[in-house]
Amino acid sequence: MKDKAAKGKAAKSGTTGRQEAGSGASRLKATGGRTTGVRKTGAGAAGGEAASVKTALYPGTFDPITNGHVDLVERISRLFDRVIVAVAAGRHKAPMLTLEQRVQVVRESLAQCERVEVVSFEGLLVDEFRKRSVNVAIRGLRAVSDFEYELMIALMNRKLAPDFETVFLMPSEKYIYLHSSLVKEIYMLGGEIDCLVPKAVARRLKEWAPRP
Repeated sequence: MKDKAAKGKAAKSGTTGRQEAGSGASRLKATGGRTTGVRKTGAGAAGGEAASVKTALYPGTFDPITNGHVDLVERISRLFDRVIVAVAAGRHKAPMLTLEQRVQVVRESLAQCERVEVVSFEGLLVDEFRKRSVNVAIRGLRAVSDFEYELMIALMNRKLAPDFETVFLMPSEKYIYLHSSLVKEIYMLGGEIDCLVPKAVARRLKEWAPRP
């Protein structure tokens, strides 16, 4: 009797096993022959996705943004998953355009760039770096003369925040000479700047900062 009971139990288990295997095969067939993993949800998934996304912060006064700046943003976007262009208040530089105007014209000038966000900030760059949870800060180098100043700034930022990393990028050689200060001077003295800046800048300057 015990042997018969054991055999019956084994037969029942075998049937159940085949049913489960069959159910698994049916599910596999239903998904097109592909096995599907468990999708993480909630904080775990968000944390994993955030960790895998490389974000670069590109700060500047952008008074105004030039074709050289646009070229650099396009280069950055090819290297990083996400780019945050941070427009600094720069009150110590007495900018020609207000912070709100600069943010607006930068957005208009970079409308064709994907995965690029434009924000404004005041205060220390290291605070913005932490706030945005970025991986690196990008600085452009036009010539050797820029390096000494940029190196000093990069080292000071690292002193204030040990996790602060700076990456230097060079624009295309045709923009090496281009500088916002030169653009402003040429514009205010009556020169044409259409070949130096995005169309949005040339249009907005005539509207917001008419020449004397």
